[in-house]
Formats: sequence, C-alpha cells, structure tokens
Amino acid sequence: MAGFRDREKQHFPLESSQAVVDLFIDQLENSDGPNLALLSIVIGAVENKLTVNRNVSATTDRSRILEPIFPVIELSMVEALYTKFVTDVKSGVDLSLYRKDIATRELVKRVSDIIWSRLTRSYYKDKAHLQSLYSYLTGNKLDCFGVAFAVVAAFQVLGYNDVHLALSEDHAWVVFGENGSETAEVTWHGKGNEDKRGQPVGLEVTEKSWLYLCGQAVICTREMEVSAMVSGINPSITVTLDSSEMGNLQQDLLWALYDKQHLKKYPMALGNLGDLEEVNPIPNRKPCKVLYAEAIEASKKYYNNQHVYPYTYLGGYLYRKHQYKAAVMAWAEAAAVVSGFNYNRQDEEIYKEFLEIANDFIPNIVKAVSNENSSDPLKLPFLRDPEVYVKLLQFYDGICEWEEGSSTPVLHITWAHHMVFSLSKFDSHVREFVTVTSEGGDSEDNDDDSDDQTDEKETRRGSQSDSKSRTSLRGRRKSQLTDKVKNQNENGDNDGVDSKLNGDSKEDQIQSAIKDIVSKVGEGGKNDAPNPNIQALSQACGESILNKDYLLGSGEPFTTATSSTINNTTTDSRSVDIEDFLSTKSNGTPFIGLTMDSMLKADSPADMMLCRKDSDVVAATDNGTNTDYLAGAKPVTLVLRSEKMKGLKKIFTSAKLNASAIKLQLTAQSQVHMKHSKRGGEGDISSTVRKRTRRE
Repeated sequence: MAGFRDREKQHFPLESSQAVVDLFIDQLENSDGPNLALLSIVIGAVENKLTVNRNVSATTDRSRILEPIFPVIELSMVEALYTKFVTDVKSGVDLSLYRKDIATRELVKRVSDIIWSRLTRSYYKDKAHLQSLYSYLTGNKLDCFGVAFAVVAAFQVLGYNDVHLALSEDHAWVVFGENGSETAEVTWHGKGNEDKRGQPVGLEVTEKSWLYLCGQAVICTREMEVSAMVSGINPSITVTLDSSEMGNLQQDLLWALYDKQHLKKYPMALGNLGDLEEVNPIPNRKPCKVLYAEAIEASKKYYNNQHVYPYTYLGGYLYRKHQYKAAVMAWAEAAAVVSGFNYNRQDEEIYKEFLEIANDFIPNIVKAVSNENSSDPLKLPFLRDPEVYVKLLQFYDGICEWEEGSSTPVLHITWAHHMVFSLSKFDSHVREFVTVTSEGGDSEDNDDDSDDQTDEKETRRGSQSDSKSRTSLRGRRKSQLTDKVKNQNENGDNDGVDSKLNGDSKEDQIQSAIKDIVSKVGEGGKNDAPNPNIQALSQACGESILNKDYLLGSGEPFTTATSSTINNTTTDSRSVDIEDFLSTKSNGTPFIGLTMDSMLKADSPADMMLCRKDSDVVAATDNGTNTDYLAGAKPVTLVLRSEKMKGLKKIFTSAKLNASAIKLQLTAQSQVHMKHSKRGGEGDISSTVRKRTRRE
C-alpha cells in the first residue's frame, strides 16, 4: 500500500467539518482503497479536541460552550503520528518468516501481540473516546473495538489485503486467508480473555452465543471498515452533554458512506444514522424511521435475521414518540431474534437492553395509558387491545426461550414482578379474544386445549344479562336445595331428611344426609348412579372440613366459610380444570380451595385436592362494565415456544391471572442447565450439604 502521499497531504490543514468529509470521500474513491490508519488518526484527533479536551465545568454557561467551533488539524501532527504507527508495526515483525501473499494465524497472533504490548495494563471496555489510533498513539489506550481495528490497520501497513474486520453487535475479531475462511481473536471482551488472541472463533458460534451472532457477523470490506470507524465515533462531552459539531460530522460522514452504498450491509451503522437523524433531521434526507426499517431489512436479507439491535433501535424510537403499540411489537420481534441464542455472562450489553425494556419501558407505558380512552372508535385502547396483549406475551416468551439451554439464568423475581404488573393491567375481557397454543406439543392436547378455551370464551363473551341469568339459575338451584333441607328440618317432615337422621350415631346421620343431598344434585336427579366420591367424602371430610349443623339443616356449610363462598359455589359441572386449582383464592378451610361442590364434581377421590370452586367469573368481573369497545376486536392466536411459558398458557387466557403461579414459573430454574460439582462420592447424599465450621 502506498504511504502518506501528496494526494492526502493536499487536504491539510483541516479547518472545517466539510474538509474532513472531503478527505474521507477522496479516500473512498481512491483506487488503492482508503488508508485506515490515516483516517483513524484524523477522526480521533477531531473527536479528542471536541470532547475530551473541551473544558466544561458546572458553573460555566452552557450556551457559550455550545457555540460552533472546529479545531484545526495540522499536517505535521497527523504525519508524525502516522509515521510512528508504521514504524512500530514494521519494526516488530520480520516478514521474511511468513508468507507474502496471505496472512497466517501465526502472523495474526504476532501483529496482535505488537498492538497489545503498547497498551497500558488496564481494560477500557466502557470508557469513551478510546476507539481510534489517535488514542493508541498518544495515550497507549484502546477499547475492545479499537484493538481489532488497529490490527487490521497494521496489516494494511504491512501490505496484506486479506485481513478484515468481523463485527458482531458487541465484539470484534478478524477474518483472513483465502476468501476470509479463517477467523482469529485479536482483542478481549470483558476481562481475562487476553489469552484468546490468535485462537479461531468456532466454539462460541456452535454454542449459539449472541456475542458471535451464530456466525452471522458483519464481514467488512475496506470501505465498511471506514463505516465501522465512523459509526464508533462518540460525541459525548459528559454523561448529559454532547458535542453538536462532532455529532454533525458523524452524521455527514455516515450519509456520505450511505450514498456510496457502504452501509447497506451494516445494520448497526444504519441504526446509528437513524438515531442522529432523529435528533437533527436533515432536509431532503430519509427520515429516521425509514433508516430503522432498512436496518431490519439488512439483517433479514444478509444475516438471517440474527441481529437484535435494529429492532431495539426502532422500538426505542417508537417509545419516545408515544407510539406504544408499535414499540411493543418491535420489542417482541427483538425478543424473537434473541430467543435463537443461548445466554451467558458475556452477553451483558443485550441483557441490560432487555432488562430496561421489560422493567422500565413497558411498565412506564402501562402507567401512562392506564386512563387512556381512544377518541377513534376504530382504534382500541392500549390495555384493551388483544394484539398488544399477545405481543407482550410473545416478548416474554422470547426471553424465556433465550434462557433455555443456557448456563446462566436470565429471569429473576424483578422480571416476574414487572411482567405480572403489566399483564394484570389489561382488561380481563381482552383474554377472551386470545387463543394460546404451544409449538411442538401433542396435537390432540392442543386441540383439547383449544376446544376448552373456545367453550370458555364463548360463555364469557355472552351478554351480561345472560351471565346474570345463569348465575341466578345456579343460585336458585342451590337455594332450593338448601331451603328444602331447612324446611324439612323445621316442619318435621319425616319423609324428608329427618327420616335419614334416626341412626345410632352422628356419623351415621352425616352419611345419611350426604346421600340425600347427592340424590338431589346432578342433571339426572334420582336417575343418576350414586357418585363414587361419596364414600371417600364421608371418610375424608371429618369435622374440620364440613359443618355438621349444615348437614342437619342449619348453619353454614363450612366452619370458617363466608357467605360469599356459599353463593359462588356451583353444582352444574363435574369436570376438573387446571385453571381452577391454580387460583389463589381460598375458601378459608384447612384445604385451600376445597368446597362441597368441588369435592362432588371430582372424577375420582384423588382429584379432590385438585378441584376448587367454580365461581361465576363473568358476573364477578363484569360488574356492569360496558364491553362494547371490544365489539370490533378480532381473535388473536399466539404460539408459545418456551417451556416456561407453555406451562402458563391456560393462565394467560383465564379470567383472572394468578400472580403467584406466574412468578413461581418464571423464576424456576428447571429449564437452565446448571453445573453441579460433587464433593463426595457417588450416592453420598450428605456430601451435597456443606456444613458450617464450628467456631471454637
């Protein structure tokens, strides 16, 4: 490669942002390709002077420090730093020991060692303004991306054109060899990975790590490496203050690269350009929303839809614009993408991204729209929209699937708290329009579940008057039976219950009363065969469950039950529903959720403890609420893929959400492959418990 030539020198001194843009455009049009080292030194010098060396104090008037300024970049300074870089690289490598046409792994390891040896003994992963060769040559500091970029620039200085950057969404390495078939680590990620330099990138790809995008990283050309350099510019002066000049320069450079088609395969750079356009839109340029859409399209077209950030870019923009439904849909797509990876502790950046979405953005949306009333009759309010409810479930389904097969859990109780909070704010009638199925499950089970959900939803979707009439019918049947027992007791009707109470003991009287009650319930009345649960009931009830006085014709059915429990019990169903016993309600008895009717409707004695009262949910949730706003709602189907969410699919469509069951299921570690170390021999149970050392 030609060195610092007159073609480059004629652009100096650089006295404006336009002069810098002209230099970059000239380099992009150069037949020999852009000089990476030169451009990195120039852009690093500009960024350093506009941000790091820009004095800002708390007492300074901010209106003055934001006045447009631009540093003068002299040729002498740039040439001196460029010469220093070339000398350091060439003096550290004996090229006679290596092939001249393409790079080898040994040479890649040697060049990365040269760059590494000049750095200070510290890691600067999250520190700003350390990604350019200017920082390397003036302060011996580079961040993770900066080291990889410096290695590629060094190979360009040495005359090798087969070594290029490979970029994921939070890491960088190099490809080399014929057709870029070889890969090698040249930098670190986090701490303690410096010994990986020179090693191929293979195991991480097979382990489905997001850090390596399952082999769908951006493989750069020389021009795309310039795009990566520009995209990595950081215009921040402080945590809360940015340099407008640096931001404008970055925006102009990205548009220059965009016009030359060097961003079409680079989703991250398109997203960065979209963010800049949102802050400072340029007339006659594409709006930021279009750029976000192009980033998503690039990910789908070139990288098998393996990039997450394009969706979070779009979701963040829609959130800031209060387009909440579209934002949730974008985040659900992001979660669907990340579900294809396995989580580990090196994925901390994307973890923090989803943590902020789930525990900050979504709860804030729910709070903001809690009192929303849509003025458009064709537009459903956020918390009354079945599609939004389904997309929210899809978001968490993707997170749970991301956790499956991972060595580190993702979800903890804070995630569960916020999920329950968000879902519980949706109108209960929304769940009537949602059908939840599971992927890869038994088709017969799915059909049964679908039929059960359809029957229940059709019942719940009935008019309020119909639900009230059904409630009244059930109440009349129950009250008629109770009144008859009481009247027979009061009137001394020996043909009624009293004829059954002439046994020698109270136990005989109780059993006789139970048989009489059972003969009066059920649809067949006296024609029904005796219920097989009665014998088990008489043996298992005991005095702690049933109130004997009630069986004799007076008092409450349970010793600690409330009147509301009696009124809500029903006797017209004998089927056992998993949705029933997952409810958190209690009837106040020692057996939580167990009522007289739930015991009678159990299919077998073993099912008694799984049964609970079947309260009239429609009457309890309606309370006269007008549901006309859901008249235009369309049924929505959701296919769950994660095991954790599959276990909750009935709860998600039930009339009332069970917060405890959801939290318990989400925080369970059964779907995570944990590593266990044994201290004792095989089968030594006591060795799994480490005893505390006694203090003498």
